[in-house]
Amino acid sequence: MDRTAQLIARTAGHTTAYDPGGTGSPHSRAVRVLQENWTGTSTVPSRSLYPHQWSWDSAFIAIGLRHVSPVRAQTELETLLAAQWGDGRVPHIVFNPSVPLDAYFPSPDFWRSSVAGRAAGAPRTVQTSGIVQPPVHALAAWLVHCADPGLSRARGFLSRVYPRLAAWHRYLLHRRDLGGGGLVSVVHPWEQGMDNSPCWDAPLARITPAPARSFRRADLDHGAAEDRPTDLDYGRYVRLATDYRDRGYADGAREFAVEDPAFNALLAASEHALARIAHELGATATARHARAERLTTALLERLWDPAEGMFFCRDVVGGGLIRERGVSGLVPLLLPDLPRDVARAVVRTLYGRHFGLGSATRLVPSYDLLGEAFDPHRYWRGPAWFNTSWLLERGLRQHGESARADALRTDFLRAADTSGFAEYVDPHTGEACGATGFGWTAALALDLLHDTELDDMSAYGIPDGGISDGDISDGDISDIGIAGTKGGDRG
Repeated sequence: MDRTAQLIARTAGHTTAYDPGGTGSPHSRAVRVLQENWTGTSTVPSRSLYPHQWSWDSAFIAIGLRHVSPVRAQTELETLLAAQWGDGRVPHIVFNPSVPLDAYFPSPDFWRSSVAGRAAGAPRTVQTSGIVQPPVHALAAWLVHCADPGLSRARGFLSRVYPRLAAWHRYLLHRRDLGGGGLVSVVHPWEQGMDNSPCWDAPLARITPAPARSFRRADLDHGAAEDRPTDLDYGRYVRLATDYRDRGYADGAREFAVEDPAFNALLAASEHALARIAHELGATATARHARAERLTTALLERLWDPAEGMFFCRDVVGGGLIRERGVSGLVPLLLPDLPRDVARAVVRTLYGRHFGLGSATRLVPSYDLLGEAFDPHRYWRGPAWFNTSWLLERGLRQHGESARADALRTDFLRAADTSGFAEYVDPHTGEACGATGFGWTAALALDLLHDTELDDMSAYGIPDGGISDGDISDGDISDIGIAGTKGGDRG
């Protein structure tokens, strides 16, 4: 067998994951979650609640999977990108045709992607949603490559995903600058990923909700109603999605368009990562780094409030900043070119009375502890989510706050394991909320469990640095598909 074949086949024949902590360790338990959620070509967020492939979930899952099966991490991203639309958008859900339609809403027959999305180039061979999610994918692709550059090069991984990632970024930058200020707008709360945040309350108030009788909420089959979005908010989500579908998924600032700090910060970080991918492939990367820096500048000009020490969403339709303190307004800490005084102010806000990290809370709450809408259990209105805590751990480390990053990492790993890798937790107590055995929680725990080769923030798509091209030691995970899922609802 030649070297290329050996590299591609390196995970074959292994059914036990590499487990540096021994059987029954947090590492082993995290790997088990990813094994159980694997479908054969991608990883579902949760077998009980979210039975399809979600866009930014798969990016975070690939970041963790790279430590135990780089080839499966590559496959995760390749499967998602295979469902990309002709206009460049990466849909937020890729539907599994083996899942019954009534197991999840909105289902494929709601989105009607191959028909309603025909003008936008929706694929005909797979059913998807018509909206998008935050662009973490180029960052994930670069990190997956760095985990095993030899395997990545042998499989031609970066050369195959680069054109798709470039088209994805081009779609966002050219089709979604609805405010004209150089930032991307989301046209539905589900696109931003933090679906039920109070940051959406004001712009959503303009939306006439769809009648409750016109849809059935499958999410309530699997979660307590008091932890989920209200029927009124859900009706507004459905109305927005219906109207977007009925316009053929054509973009434009109509009833709802919001510039979100986290969405745009992740695009900037992924532009830096895409520059690294271009450089690896022998292309020039200067323009991409410059584009990332322009996004950071636009974030500061349009969304930064120095008096409050954080970023706010901007309502493109209604005009002005939305002065609700959501965790999204802290995520730009991830960016390397954030001015020092801005980074320091964000850290002060993170550890201050509104988010209370290290005192009132151990993981970062999704919303202002002092806000009228704060609820420690209701979806994105207060609970702590592991992906945002991971992003902020990376941001603290990026800006020299190593001790604080270490403390957040310790609390993250403890809460992830003791909660059964929950979807989210009470920020005060760590009590599990939502689904357990959640994909990105397990994957990002694996990322933080692994040792220091990847702790250099230059690996996270940042210019002028990067990890070594040398192979990073990792083990193998079973690539045997696990069939059978059913689910509820997720924006």
